[in-house]
Amino acid sequence: MNTRVLVLLSLFIGIGAVLHAVMPPIFFGMRPDMLLAMMFLGIIMFPKVSYVLVLSTATGIVSALTTTAPGGQIANLIEKPVTGMIVFVLVLAMRNFKQERIKAAVLTAVGTIVSGSIFLGLILFVIGLMDAGFIAMFLTVVLPTALLNTVLMMVLHPFSLRIMRSSPPQTLRAS
Repeated sequence: MNTRVLVLLSLFIGIGAVLHAVMPPIFFGMRPDMLLAMMFLGIIMFPKVSYVLVLSTATGIVSALTTTAPGGQIANLIEKPVTGMIVFVLVLAMRNFKQERIKAAVLTAVGTIVSGSIFLGLILFVIGLMDAGFIAMFLTVVLPTALLNTVLMMVLHPFSLRIMRSSPPQTLRAS
C-alpha cells in the first residue's frame, strides 16, 4: 500500500467525519451521512481492494463513533464495508464510462441509496431499535442524503481530479 494514498484517504475520512458531526438530525435522531461522500470519493479515486477495505472499515468506525441513531454503531460497522465493496464493484463496472463527473455523481447517489437501505434494514429489522417504518425513514433521510452527497460529490470530484492531475505521477498513484 502506498503511504501517500493512505494519508489522502485518512484526510477524506477526517473531512467526512467533520461533515458528519456537524449535520443536524433531521428525522428520529438520524442525520445525513456526509461521511459517505468522502468514502465514495476515495473509492472512485483509488479503486483497489485493499484501499477500499481499509477506507470502508475506517469509515464505519468513525461513523459508528459519531452516529446519533439508536443502534447505529453496530449498523455502521457492518454497513460501511458492505457498501464500500458494492460501490467498488460498480466503479470497476463503470471504468469505461468517460464522463467522470457524471459517473461520480451516479455512483454517489446509488451508493448512498444502497448504504441507507442496508443501514435502515439493519436498524429496523435486525436490531429493531427504531420507531419509524422503512419507507418513512427512506423518504425522509436516505433520499435527501443521497441528494446532498451527490451535490457534494459534484463539487469535490473536479477539484480532486485537478489536484491528482497536477501532482507528480509517481506520488499519488493507486499502486
